[in-house]
Amino acid sequence: MSSGKVFLGVLAGVAAGALAGILFAPEKGSKTRKEITRKGEDYINALKDTFNELLNACTEKIEKVKDDVSDYADKKKGKMEKPEKEAKTVVE
Repeated sequence: MSSGKVFLGVLAGVAAGALAGILFAPEKGSKTRKEITRKGEDYINALKDTFNELLNACTEKIEKVKDDVSDYADKKKGKMEKPEKEAKTVVE
C-alpha cells in the first residue's frame, strides 16, 4: 500500500472518529470536549508518524534517483573520454 493511500486513510479515520465522538457522546459536554481533545492529539500523533514515513520514503527514492543519475553520468563520461584520448593520440 502506498504511503499516500495510508495518509488519506488516516485523515478519513480522524474525521470519522471526531464526528462519531461528538455525535455519540453520552457524557456531559466538558468530558466530551476533553475526550475529543485527547483523541485529537492521538490522531495528530498518528498523522505525524504517517507523514514522517511518507517523507522518509520520498527521501529514499530521491537518493536512489540521484545515485542512478550519477552512475549514468559516469558511464556516459567514460564513453566520451575514450574517443577524446584516441583523438589526442592521432593529433600528436
